[in-house]
Amino acid sequence: MSTRTRPAWLAAVRVLVVAVLCAVVVPSGAAAGVGVARGLDSLASAGVGPGVGQGSETGPGPDTGAGGDGWVGTWYSAPVEAEPGGGAARTVRNVVRTTMGGSRARITVSNLFGAAPLDLRHATLATAAAPARTMRTLTFHGRARISVPPGGQAVSDPLTFEVPAAADLYISVYAAGPVTWHPQALGTSYEVPGETDRAADPGAFAGTTGAWRYVTALDVQGPESARGSVVVLGDSITEGVGSTPGADRRWTDVLAERLRNLRQRPAGAPRAVLNAGIGGNGLLTGRSGPSGPDRFQRDALGRAGVRTVIVELGINDLLSGGERNADALLAGMRDLMRRGHARGVRVLGTTLTPCGGLRACTAQVEAVRETVNAAIRGGGVYEGVIDMDRILRAPDSPRELSPPYDSGDHLHPSDAGYRAVGAAIDPGAL
Repeated sequence: MSTRTRPAWLAAVRVLVVAVLCAVVVPSGAAAGVGVARGLDSLASAGVGPGVGQGSETGPGPDTGAGGDGWVGTWYSAPVEAEPGGGAARTVRNVVRTTMGGSRARITVSNLFGAAPLDLRHATLATAAAPARTMRTLTFHGRARISVPPGGQAVSDPLTFEVPAAADLYISVYAAGPVTWHPQALGTSYEVPGETDRAADPGAFAGTTGAWRYVTALDVQGPESARGSVVVLGDSITEGVGSTPGADRRWTDVLAERLRNLRQRPAGAPRAVLNAGIGGNGLLTGRSGPSGPDRFQRDALGRAGVRTVIVELGINDLLSGGERNADALLAGMRDLMRRGHARGVRVLGTTLTPCGGLRACTAQVEAVRETVNAAIRGGGVYEGVIDMDRILRAPDSPRELSPPYDSGDHLHPSDAGYRAVGAAIDPGAL
């Protein structure tokens, strides 16, 4: 049937079909949740449907979450502060570990803590396994060189690039000006004065560094994008302090590995895991990096494709003396849960881990820790609980880490401890 002879009723039907397909359905009710720590005492509480995570380091940005424009974070580094003495022109080759693959990629370059513009002169992306064959130049609005204003960020143009899952990538940046960094990456990256970012040979980078600079995010698009991501907002226990450097043995690495290898994937379970841990970070205090509430939008809700946020914060507030009021800590936790719920993002939380053996872990600290943990387990704080305290504590001395799970400093887990945490999480609760 030609267009000229198509009856009016058929055209009307087509208009109706298009209208239905374009309608946006927003989840409006809470469904029964499930406990998070498998085989442990954990809370089954109200859950929400997958939502849309928007926002960036300076306000609403390009991220539209899972089910939006198809972008999902595969790696993230929470910006901590301005690097002291940063400014000279140099090339930094950040080595990052992906948690989800895709067929297109984009990066975010941050000048969040800069007091002057960042002169971004050139950036490339390559796989560590084959840099000479895969290295591609990244552009920003069609340009290789841009200026990033103080407090701002720049998101690169989409690049057709086969991003493998569970692989190391090189994100190299040649820039001058202030440096926003994550000083404790627990891995080896590279740096060299001047412009070397287009050199495929890793031997061209003589200097090594244990920090990530300039780059805060790597997002992908691909067949798995609709599954979205889980973001972990935490402190040094999430950052992975105490684990073997360079071995990717944080508890978030263990969780990402499990999600990749699931034979039967629970409906709605995210695929990617983004580690937004900052060593020394507090729930209510900004001892290291911005406080939890101050960075919740940028580091959690603003991540591309976020479906679930896990909050692992609070122990540093107690140990630093910044906040030792249980009611204040619980109110801060509930506020994060409400903010996530308002955005259609599920917010889970962890109990506060044992600290016995530390001088700062006084009887007062222990009393507040136990009060907070009892409230978290009792419900009404988070939408689900990962009971790190019960996973990690010694059976005969519950105020201390179990010896096999103690890295040696009585606060941070060992590789075995991190694996126990990652292995205890039920993917269906995510």
